[in-house]
Amino acid sequence: MARLFHAPLSPFCRKVRLSLAEKKIECELVEERYWEQDPDFMRRNPAGKVPILKIDGKILTESAAICEYLEELHPEPSLMPKSPEARHEVRRLVGWFDDKFHSEVTSKLLNERVYRKLQGTGYPDSSNVKAGSKAIKYHLDYMAWLLDHRRWLAGDHMTLADFAAAAHLSSLDYISDVDWNRSEAVKDWYAKIKSRPAFRSLLADQIPGFPPPAHYADLDF
Repeated sequence: MARLFHAPLSPFCRKVRLSLAEKKIECELVEERYWEQDPDFMRRNPAGKVPILKIDGKILTESAAICEYLEELHPEPSLMPKSPEARHEVRRLVGWFDDKFHSEVTSKLLNERVYRKLQGTGYPDSSNVKAGSKAIKYHLDYMAWLLDHRRWLAGDHMTLADFAAAAHLSSLDYISDVDWNRSEAVKDWYAKIKSRPAFRSLLADQIPGFPPPAHYADLDF
């Protein structure tokens, strides 16, 4: 069985978890307090980051690379389209959420509200929280624009781009930082992806000291 070293609210780990579950690859989850820089953990990934996937005798790191490895090894159900142009669009949007969205929103909200307490590094920086709360509106509007032109974020079919976006938004939804009333299109998109069997383990996550809101695991939110 595969083993994934992860942090429950990490969107990068969640993206990999969604890919594994969608492809029905059995995987043991091992929670890793990566900020403690345990020697065994650092041997698995000297970069000191999660996720780390141990599969088929190999140790894989970097979430986007892991997801594409899984796609090549287990092409069905497909999370990447066939044409080079369509694959580029998926990769562009994965990069958008993992780089731009994470920098402007996830790191500002999740890190301040949750990880500061978990890591014992003090109180939230209100300026970061304010900046993240402002920036997420722009990103939700961009998603709404995409969904006005497409069935899914990258095109007519669900792809890794949708999992990347849902991984970030689900982490923020755990701490009630997503305004689902801002866009009906985005809310409908999230309801569709949230109802997939692959999402069940994410909705069961519980972080000690941080109970999720009542709507978090509700499919009819």
